[in-house]
Amino acid sequence: MMSRSYTNLFELASGEAPLPSSGFSRSAKKLSRVATVPGVLSELDDEGFSSDAPSSICQERMIIVGNQLPLWVHKGPDGSWNFGWDEDSLLLQLRDGLGEDVEITYVGCLREEIDPKDQDDVAQRLLEKFNCVPAFIPPELFSKYYHGFCKQHLWPVFHYMLPLSPDLGGRFDRSLWQAYVSVNKIFADKVMEVISPDNDFVWVHDYHLMVLPTFLRKRFNRVKLGFFLHSPFPSSEIYWTLPVRDDLLRALLNSDLIGFHTFDYARHFLACCSRMLGLSYQSKRGYIGLEYYGRTVSIKILPVGIHLKQLRKVLDLPETESKVAELRDQFRGRTVLLGVDDMDIFKGISLKLLAFENLLMQHPDKRGKVVLVQVANPARGRGRDVLEVQSETHTTRERINKKFGQPGYEPVILIDSPLQFYERIAYYVISECCLVTAVRDGMNLIPYEYVISRQGNDKLNEALGVNPAIPKKSMLVVSEFIGCSPSLSGAIRVNPWNIDAVAEAMDSALGFAEPEKQMRHEKHYRYVSTHDVAYWARSFWQDLERSCRDHVRRRCWGIGFGLGFRVVALDPNFRKLSIEHIVSAYKRTKKRAILLDYDGTMTLQNSISTGPSSEVIRTVNSLCRDPKNVVFVVSGKDRATLTKWFSSCDELGVAAEHGYFLRESKNSEWETCIPVPDFYWKQIAEPVMKLYTETTDGSAIEAKESGLVWNYQYADPDFGSCQAKELLDHLESVLANEPVTVKSGHNIVEVKPQGINKGLVADRLLTTMKQRGMLPDFVLCIGDDKSDEDIVRVGGCL
Repeated sequence: MMSRSYTNLFELASGEAPLPSSGFSRSAKKLSRVATVPGVLSELDDEGFSSDAPSSICQERMIIVGNQLPLWVHKGPDGSWNFGWDEDSLLLQLRDGLGEDVEITYVGCLREEIDPKDQDDVAQRLLEKFNCVPAFIPPELFSKYYHGFCKQHLWPVFHYMLPLSPDLGGRFDRSLWQAYVSVNKIFADKVMEVISPDNDFVWVHDYHLMVLPTFLRKRFNRVKLGFFLHSPFPSSEIYWTLPVRDDLLRALLNSDLIGFHTFDYARHFLACCSRMLGLSYQSKRGYIGLEYYGRTVSIKILPVGIHLKQLRKVLDLPETESKVAELRDQFRGRTVLLGVDDMDIFKGISLKLLAFENLLMQHPDKRGKVVLVQVANPARGRGRDVLEVQSETHTTRERINKKFGQPGYEPVILIDSPLQFYERIAYYVISECCLVTAVRDGMNLIPYEYVISRQGNDKLNEALGVNPAIPKKSMLVVSEFIGCSPSLSGAIRVNPWNIDAVAEAMDSALGFAEPEKQMRHEKHYRYVSTHDVAYWARSFWQDLERSCRDHVRRRCWGIGFGLGFRVVALDPNFRKLSIEHIVSAYKRTKKRAILLDYDGTMTLQNSISTGPSSEVIRTVNSLCRDPKNVVFVVSGKDRATLTKWFSSCDELGVAAEHGYFLRESKNSEWETCIPVPDFYWKQIAEPVMKLYTETTDGSAIEAKESGLVWNYQYADPDFGSCQAKELLDHLESVLANEPVTVKSGHNIVEVKPQGINKGLVADRLLTTMKQRGMLPDFVLCIGDDKSDEDIVRVGGCL
């Protein structure tokens, strides 16, 4: 199978290419916004495009898409459905940062299954009363999507758990992946029902909907789309194990802005894009951007905050004050350490209990005085691993209490029944230190809630019997592996797997002097109170607007099928040549010059063989046999290789080493385009390249007559790129006074004499034809990278 370029060239040579249709007219402007067939890009603009979706021109609108709608659902005794806002939902809380002038529409699932006969009525009620669009997923499909692919495949891998055996997450199940894609498509259809693509912004949340951007981008190529991942993103070595790794990456890259909680998560994502898709990124004026088919995909790094208004409202409740007074009396004379975690394998509850056991063993003076209260929220997932965590937690608690318990003293208090929010707040208020020792967690807002709760208010000060004039204090022991850790610079950071270190951190947290505790609390309180959920949402919204600013100035062309779909964004002045127009011009012209690049243009992508196929040779010979044609192949390869490869092409002109060597036909002698008196500089450059070759596995030196090339195509992408930058700098330094050019290209660093480029060939050919009275009236240049632009530039000056 040949590349598209050569299929078209063969049609030119054989005269079989179709002529432009006589019915061709400007009515072609009425194309859809995304065209997946070749065409003249000037015809793919948006004039005359109209959307059947409702418009919100007068008011900006944000469509927020999440797995679940921010609603509680209750079915009454009479069978009627009742709905209300879920004040604890992040999707609801973030609206505080978007401003009152922004209309918000929510798309997501409901927490309860709705009978199909009631779905239309429920959907209408939710849209009218709450501006919510429910996605009704059949129960069996939802189970495969959520409990199957999300919880058995994505969640474990994103938390660094590999399916090394059937018991650890299970083997990859293609049917679960298909269910995941199907549900994402249902969500996309729901968004399309309400979106006004020219005006609305779409914000997609979390790993449940990672392929949704592709479906939306396929329908509306200029959709203003942001995505935020609320879980960790694993290192490339872990992510590499996902069988659908490329599909997920490409789907995310159909967003305009991708958000992460920490730089580590963003760095891992960028490394995956680099290693698996060959994409490069750069930081410019504080913003990180990935270039993807002409589009810049921005990367946002900002941890989410808590909803201060809601938390302070709960702090003011009389129920909170009463609970604080109750807990004060219950733990009077004792110091409380607090842990609040979900009962799952990643929260490290058992490790925390073992560290507390170690603390009591090493510090007998703390027995009877220090209590660990562990609040274990119900697990969000299900399965044997959850049961094992529950069993281990209860067993460890019983052993510690039996070993160190005294009459009236229980070292570990485990609360595994659901708590009201005000009850949890009360535990925060009376605890001297909060312990968050998850082995892996996306963000975890427990430390933020704890800091604000410890700041308290006048009523709670009175309930605790503390002087409000005394500065507040709090201590945090947090895992290094949770998203909030980098933002809490005053916390004691620990490796949760190191039980001795965690026990020592507990002891240090209790032993710090009061001024130290107060200073750490003040530092955390300043950060948490200014970086709340409204700040996070507002910052993401502003960056999304900035990322989409150039949409209206770009021409967009959709290519690819299925999840491989992407949009090519082009400069407004770019005009794609129509095959029909080329054929028409080819047939009516008398003297033609055809200049062809070799690598990437005449070769198949990812092919091991670098030589031309028999079909390519046949096509080139067909073009050369036409007396109206002068055909040249221009390559960076050496002349010996090109002579061997094109030995059967008698009339073909060949230019080697980017135009340094040139011959007009097989029977002509090789000539040099520019004189180079000496190549003594090779003796300086080659030892430097050898040094980098020895230290970079997979790299090699290509010695040419006119230059030297260091190739790192088969080296580790990150290390090879890093070494290439160092080599480029090194060579520029040692060759600063030499008549050479040092350039970096795709997986290469090249040194060649000044003035050598492919444009020399085009200039030489056109000048020669003009001198012979054969000035061409048709010039066709075909290439695939920046080095070929010199040919186009010269040919365009004709």
